[in-house]
Amino acid sequence: MGPVISSPLTLAERTRRHVNRRLLPFVFVLFVISYLDRVNVGFAGLQMTRELGFSNYVFGLGGGIFFIGYFLLEVPGSILAEVWSARKWIARIMITWGLVATLTGLIRTEQQFYWLRFLLGIAEAGFVPGIIVYLSHWYRPEDRGKAIAIFFAAIPASAVIGGPLSAIFLKIHWMGLPGWRWLLLLEGVPAVILGIITIFYLTDYPEEAKWLKDDEREWLVSQLRRAEKSSHSSTLRSAWQAVRNPTVLLMAVTLMLGLTATYGVSLWLPKMVQGLSTYGLSQVSLISAIPALCALPAMMLNGWHSDRTGERIWHAAIPRTMAGVAMLLCVFTTGNVWVSVFLLSIATIGFYSAHPGFWPLPNILLGKTAAAASIGLINSFGNLGGFIGPYVIGFTSDRFGGFEAALVFLAICSIASGLMILLLRPAVRAALAQETEFASRLE
Repeated sequence: MGPVISSPLTLAERTRRHVNRRLLPFVFVLFVISYLDRVNVGFAGLQMTRELGFSNYVFGLGGGIFFIGYFLLEVPGSILAEVWSARKWIARIMITWGLVATLTGLIRTEQQFYWLRFLLGIAEAGFVPGIIVYLSHWYRPEDRGKAIAIFFAAIPASAVIGGPLSAIFLKIHWMGLPGWRWLLLLEGVPAVILGIITIFYLTDYPEEAKWLKDDEREWLVSQLRRAEKSSHSSTLRSAWQAVRNPTVLLMAVTLMLGLTATYGVSLWLPKMVQGLSTYGLSQVSLISAIPALCALPAMMLNGWHSDRTGERIWHAAIPRTMAGVAMLLCVFTTGNVWVSVFLLSIATIGFYSAHPGFWPLPNILLGKTAAAASIGLINSFGNLGGFIGPYVIGFTSDRFGGFEAALVFLAICSIASGLMILLLRPAVRAALAQETEFASRLE
C-alpha cells in the first residue's frame, strides 16, 4: 500500500490560512502591548500607592479616568479607520499612547496621575474599534468570530505576561528609581516601535495586498464584496442612523455593564490579592496572572464554537452571567485567598469569553459605514464601565474597609449584561433571515 497523499488545500482554505498567518499574530501582539500599557498601573500600584501616599479612592479614580479620555474620541476614531486608513490610524494611536504611557512613570502628585491617565485614554481611543473595522476588511462575516477571539485573547495574554514581568520590574532599583517607575517607563517603548512597524507591515485592503497570490486576492475580494451586497442593512448606512438605532444603544449599555465588572476586577486584582493574603510583591504579581491564564483557552474555544455553529447571542450571554455568579460567590470566600482566586478565575473566563460572541453582532445588524460608527459608539460608551468599575472599588474599599461591597456591585452589573444580551435575539434572527433572503436573490 502506497503512502497516503494529502489533498491540496482549496483556494478558500489557502487564502484564509495566508491571511490568518499574516495578520492575526501581528494584531494580537499590538493588543497585548495596548492592554499592558492600559492596566500595568494595577501592578505598579502595589508600590506606587504607598510611596506617593495615594488612597484607594485616588488610585481607583486615576485608574478609571483613563476611560473618560477614551470615551471622548472613540467614535471619531472608528469612523476615521473606515473612511481614511485603518493602518495609519492604528499606527498613530500606538506611537502616541507609547509616549504618554512612558511619561506616567514620572508622576509625583495626584493631579499628574489623573492628567496622564486621562491623556493616555485620549491617545488610545479608537484602537479597538479600529482593529475590528480593519478585520472586517479581511474576514467574511462567518469567519470574524474566530478572528475577533484571537484578537481579544490578547487581553488575558497580556495579564499572563504582565504578572511575571511586573514581578521582575518591581524588584529592581536602578538610577535611584523604584521598580514601579521602571515598569511604567519601559512598557511604553514597544508601542512606539510597533507603531512605526505598523505603517509598513499592514495593508488596508485585500485589493492592495501584494503578499497574496493573484487567485487568493481575487477570491477574497469577491467574497467580501458579495457579503457587502447581501447585507440586509442598506437603510442604515449613515453614522447618524447608527447612533440613533435602539439596538446599537442596547449593545452599548450591555457592554458598559460587562466592562464595569471586567475592568473593576482586572485593574484591582493585584491589590485584591495583596489585601487578602500575606504574600510579597513578586508572589502577588504571579498569582494575579492565574485568572488570565485560565481564560485564554476558554476564550479561544468559545470563539471557535461560535463560528462553527454561527450562534452569537448565547456565546456572549452565558459567559457574562457565569462571571457575575462567580463574583457573588467570591463575596463569601474573602477569608481564603486561593478559593477567591479560583472564583475570580471563573469570572475572568466569563469576562473574556463573551467577546467572540458579542463583537460580530454590529456587522450582522448594520451596514458597512454604520457598522464602523456603531462599533465606535458601542466601545466608547461600553468603556465608560472602565471608569465606573475601578472607581467604585476604590470608593467602597476606603469606605467599608474591604472588597465585598464592590464585588456585589460588579456581580450585578455582569449578570445584568448577560441578561440584556438576550434582548438582541429577535433583531439577530430578523437580520440573519433577511441576509439569507438577499443571498438567495443574488444566486
